Amino acid sequence: MGIRTKFNLLLLAVLLPALLLSAVVSWSLLQKQAREEVIHSAELMTEAAQAIRKYTVEEIRPLINQEPHPEFLPQTVPAYAATAAIARFSDEFSDFLYKEATLNPTNPRDRASDWEADIIGEFKRNADLKFIDGERATPTGAMLYTARPIRITNPACLSCHSTEAAAPKSLIAKYGSANGFGWQMNEIIGAQVVSVPMSIARESAVEAFTVFMGLLAGVFALVFIVLNIALNRLIVSPIMRLAGDADKISTGDFNIPEFGTDRKDEIGALGVAFNRMRRSLEQAMKMME
Repeated sequence: MGIRTKFNLLLLAVLLPALLLSAVVSWSLLQKQAREEVIHSAELMTEAAQAIRKYTVEEIRPLINQEPHPEFLPQTVPAYAATAAIARFSDEFSDFLYKEATLNPTNPRDRASDWEADIIGEFKRNADLKFIDGERATPTGAMLYTARPIRITNPACLSCHSTEAAAPKSLIAKYGSANGFGWQMNEIIGAQVVSVPMSIARESAVEAFTVFMGLLAGVFALVFIVLNIALNRLIVSPIMRLAGDADKISTGDFNIPEFGTDRKDEIGALGVAFNRMRRSLEQAMKMME
């Protein structure tokens, strides 16, 4: 087994585990980063919904309430306005699903599912909890979700949700009197939930992982090639030349030029010793003649 083969086997023994370790670590970090990016986007969506809710309560509702007998308009309900506005988000967020899940909603569309009810229950049990995120399995694949509590902090909300008698007749006519009443100030009645397929985060991680590992593999391949070229030029070729010269000298052929000794490394020292040995051998051969 030649020096080049031994060197390459040693180099592969170092580079391949390093490449494997880099793949494992980078995949873990990129998955985490992709998940955090998706959660950040979901949080931006929730912040946008919060802003829409606040705008509706502070600027739209007062205009409607100035009427002597204001008619109930769903568009003036903060939850309706936020849900409708978020639904019109650009295609960039088409995979993000926003819902104002409520335990006792006026609009049946907002009724919390079982898993959403569990989240709301967690917020109720821990009043200081401001944010929840997690993953859940669905028939279409894993979903990543984020949630914030919906708390009644504005007394104006109770004008429609305290009792059936206090609610506008137009609200009763639209949604009925079976749901959406009995709310209390400072009560957590639901949660703002944003859901997104985990495949979005995975696709982002896979794309970044593929680019990173491709570049890393390219760097390793370049290092491998450069080291082999350097090994061949600096070590293997000079040694092979010395071996060829030694073979010729052993047959009495002293017509070959001396080995260059301009190098200051170990090969240069070997060349100096070889030239000295050659001259000594040549003189000895002449004396014997």
